Amino acid sequence: MRVIAGEARSLPLEAPSGSDTRPTTDRIKETLFNMLQTKLPCNVFLDLCSGSGGIGIEAISRGARRAYFVEKDREAAACIVRNLHFTRFEDRAVLLKQDVLSAIPSIREKSVDLIFMDPPYQAMLEQPVLRALSCAPYVNEDTLIILEARRDLDFSFAAECGFLVTREKIYKTNKHVFLTKRG
Repeated sequence: MRVIAGEARSLPLEAPSGSDTRPTTDRIKETLFNMLQTKLPCNVFLDLCSGSGGIGIEAISRGARRAYFVEKDREAAACIVRNLHFTRFEDRAVLLKQDVLSAIPSIREKSVDLIFMDPPYQAMLEQPVLRALSCAPYVNEDTLIILEARRDLDFSFAAECGFLVTREKIYKTNKHVFLTKRG
């Protein structure tokens, strides 16, 4: 696992040991960030259920002004700290070591531009997180939310949470679902 592009290009990143986290593969990460490239510079990025922090670190490397990392697992949070130190991005990062549903209301930003979440598939956090984000004052019609999910997960619940699915990028075993808040 490595940083693909930007300031920290090619730097290796550490992944937490064990099978509790699934680091996004370099190929999928590259595809995702090619789609997001024009939206990153000088923006605020949320990396929910961060794991190693690889997605948020990639966002900073490609120009995000600040990234929030939300991770409740102690070992994974320690891994994020080491990766931020190694990439020298500590000054542009905020790590919240808590449950994602508790962290969402504690973020104090006027506006967040991009939100990425890759929760443990068995946790079924997608709907509760979208409900929480629908009430967050920093989420508006310009905020882009990307959820990495099982390929077969039906997102029809997004509308009742106040979001519109604008795109799905399907891979072999999973997908990225792009959402925006309905006006």
